[in-house]
Amino acid sequence: MERTLDDWMTEAAATLGIDPKADPKELLDLARVVAHGVERPAAPLTTFLVGYAAAARGGGPGALTEAVRQVTALAERWAAQSAAEQPTDEQPAAEQSTGEQPTDEQPTDEQPVAAPSPQPGAEQRP
Repeated sequence: MERTLDDWMTEAAATLGIDPKADPKELLDLARVVAHGVERPAAPLTTFLVGYAAAARGGGPGALTEAVRQVTALAERWAAQSAAEQPTDEQPAAEQSTGEQPTDEQPTDEQPVAAPSPQPGAEQRP
């Protein structure tokens, strides 16, 4: 017998003593948006938070759907902000990191050497 996601959800819910009213597709869609818009480890943690929030709001499909909607919108805003902060192909690499126009000068490994600071109480020679 091959076990399915629905089998898992039913058995996990029974183990927890709850009636599974969650739509797995709704939660998987949320996890996808969060994984791609925020970062992958945020997906399972976010679905936990959404479930927790739904329970704190009295439970039921309506509370879960509203929590999913709110956090999906938040993750989409994060994704849009991240995309806006990414450098574009038209912007040269040096300008992307420093905000300055690149120059033709070749960088060198040589750094100017500063004179050592005199030690307190040490003689200074002319």
